Amino acid sequence: MSDAEASQNRIDETTTWPDLAISLYDRLTGRNAEITYAFEDMAVDVPSGTGEDAEHAHWRLDGTVRVTTRERE
Repeated sequence: MSDAEASQNRIDETTTWPDLAISLYDRLTGRNAEITYAFEDMAVDVPSGTGEDAEHAHWRLDGTVRVTTRERE
């Protein structure tokens, strides 16, 4: 199976947002692609660990995250 076919299979089997992001990044890597995420007043509670008693840090995101890929020569 080629890399392109494997990438397409991962996209076809995606069931979660993180899996979708990983598949998209894998597919675009090496193609001079740029992925831009823009956040407007996004709040995230980041757990300190797994389990019901984990403490959470409250993060606020307001801005842009840009991921750029390019082939190495």
